[in-house]
Amino acid sequence: MDTKVRLFVDQPLGQGQAVALSQDQAHYLFAVMRLAKGAVIALFNGRDGEWRAEVAEAGKRNGVLLCLELSRPLQVPPDLWLLFAPIKKARTDFIVEKAAEMGARRIVPVQTRHTNSERIRQDRLQAHAIEAAEQCGGTFVPEVADLVALDRLLATWPAERRILWCDEALVGAPAALAGLEPGPWAILIGPEGGFSESEAARLRGMAQVVAVSLGPRILRADTAAVAALALWQAALGDWR
Repeated sequence: MDTKVRLFVDQPLGQGQAVALSQDQAHYLFAVMRLAKGAVIALFNGRDGEWRAEVAEAGKRNGVLLCLELSRPLQVPPDLWLLFAPIKKARTDFIVEKAAEMGARRIVPVQTRHTNSERIRQDRLQAHAIEAAEQCGGTFVPEVADLVALDRLLATWPAERRILWCDEALVGAPAALAGLEPGPWAILIGPEGGFSESEAARLRGMAQVVAVSLGPRILRADTAAVAALALWQAALGDWR
């Protein structure tokens, strides 16, 4: 039986496991989706794959689901992080949602000299990542980190993780990733005002950094994130 409703739960999943619903989850399933006892939905927690689960108890403010069988194993995306400078609220939400859909394993908002936003709601962005995974059929939910200063992040950057820097200074050059090797990577998208001279100089001086163009036009930050994720996934990720 196909299940049209998918729900993320932060609880263990396994054969015969009972899953208690929060008030918000019960409201969504029984008031919004109009499900009743005996209905079957898909559950995932980002760790144990996707499970078919039956509604065992349905109430206005609570409920219980019972795991029946594993329907899909956990599909962990490639070891790719997305680093981006937060922009306007709705467009930041968009970046997080699309990164989750397109297979980023970790999402890291970074504070740069020209970043427009000085703070984020990490919990709200994490909720957007969960919702994106629910809607796109994903079994993995990327971690959304709290905002971190770019200089601080680069100071302890692991030697083995390469950075694909989408450099506006290279606009017009071919957007090619030929010759790059798979492995731990991060994509770096800058702020709307671009990186400062000192930030750009630091990036150019790092052995892990590969500067690339995203084509003949300068893209908005949210568009650039999607374009870069698509290029990387097609060349080095699980779209190949």
